[in-house]
Amino acid sequence: MTILTVLCLVANVAGLRAQMPIKLDIGTQAPPDSADLAYYGRKRFWQAAGTVVGFNVGLWAFDRYVQNGDFARISFNSIKENFKHGFIWDNDKLGTNMFLHPYNGNLYYNAARSNGYNFWQSSLFAIGGSAMWELFMECEYPSTNDIIATPIGGSAIGEMTYRVSDTMIDDRTGGAERAAREVGVFLVNPIRGFTRIINGDAWRRRATSGRQFGTPDVGIELTGGCKLMEFRHNNMDGVRVGGTLGFTMEYGDRFEVHSTKPYDYFTVHAQLNFITRQPVLSRLNVQGRLLARELLDHHKDDLSIGLYQDFDYYDSDTISKAQGKCPYKLGVPASVGVGAMYRNKITPHITFDADLHVNGILLGGILSDYYDLDERNYNLAMGFSVKGGMQVVWDKERFCVSATHALYRLYTMKGYPVGTDLEDADRRTLNVMGDKSAATFGITEVKAQMRLHKQLYLGIQLCHFFRGTQYRDFPDVNSSAFTQSLQLVYKL
Repeated sequence: MTILTVLCLVANVAGLRAQMPIKLDIGTQAPPDSADLAYYGRKRFWQAAGTVVGFNVGLWAFDRYVQNGDFARISFNSIKENFKHGFIWDNDKLGTNMFLHPYNGNLYYNAARSNGYNFWQSSLFAIGGSAMWELFMECEYPSTNDIIATPIGGSAIGEMTYRVSDTMIDDRTGGAERAAREVGVFLVNPIRGFTRIINGDAWRRRATSGRQFGTPDVGIELTGGCKLMEFRHNNMDGVRVGGTLGFTMEYGDRFEVHSTKPYDYFTVHAQLNFITRQPVLSRLNVQGRLLARELLDHHKDDLSIGLYQDFDYYDSDTISKAQGKCPYKLGVPASVGVGAMYRNKITPHITFDADLHVNGILLGGILSDYYDLDERNYNLAMGFSVKGGMQVVWDKERFCVSATHALYRLYTMKGYPVGTDLEDADRRTLNVMGDKSAATFGITEVKAQMRLHKQLYLGIQLCHFFRGTQYRDFPDVNSSAFTQSLQLVYKL
């Protein structure tokens, strides 16, 4: 629901890699005003901390008294038991562990970010909010994977939503325009919107815009079209057809490295499915640059290297009841590594871009063929990834092609003893990452876009997903899935 909101609202501010071959800027770039930096840069510790605590208490009350969840029936004894027993790997769904928990971490993060704290300081509030929830607000043992995914993935989503919401703010406006902007801020970044309301900034008129980052270099794509999914497993095929919506943003200049602030450059890509038996949110990628150095600055060539944080989420469900198999699941909320970006202006009409990233993965989750306990059908894991892509643009903004590939290698190191019957296992106490295994997950994507009229393009996208898992105690499994999309692309 939040991603759909982002798709709708970002338009008002006017792939595997979210880096865009053709990027049309929204407006003229401008630095932030010093008055805005001073006004919104004041640190309010008690307000930030109170927002984190208040959110956790409010969420607990909803779970306890509206949802009537067993896990929310906390007591002093449950808190004592949580501290005594310690952390375990939990068995929640992929969407819960790899998306909803990082999304909650984004709310903790923005409680501090909206009250004057910087990227690194706000991340500490996300850690504190997550620890409070795990130790005090549930009567289930605290989760090892949640205490990793919530603050780290939350900082990636949080800084992205903070900067997107910043482009919507304009304290100089009033009336209907001001109301629309403030509603947009609240929906994209609820905690920042809430903070602006309780501080009175949501309606206070000022001489400057209030934007903490001025008017950045931003490009946006909105896509819609039809999508075909095909899954192959053990010589069986399953096919589904439906609709798809996509949102891509490239924020900042990929070769501007003079600023050292995290996320001065980032990319985000979200994809929604409207296909029977498939999850609505099928994909979310966020990649933010933490720091960078320029290696080459020439009138025809540019090369930079930097430290990047990645958040990746891919989800699907069974294609057919007869086959009963899921094509793929992958979540990587905690990943950081080194990346290089290169550009060559081959001719005045042809530009070539390439990028390469190598990341360490502190926490990931990947579909399992055997582990199925409570709500979890995937293995928790650690490992690394290698991502690369290249793209060529002809005649400036008329036509482009791109090809990208991402390879994940994930290791599930803490398995369960041979002979364990998962049907009789206690989900609350079985402290394992899943099947002891090593999994390879590869995603290859090819796209082409051709201008139809002004900012409207016709796009074709082909994507291949491959998974190969080697198990210690079970036969190895390989599977693949294909998606084909025909889209209309609108560039802001």
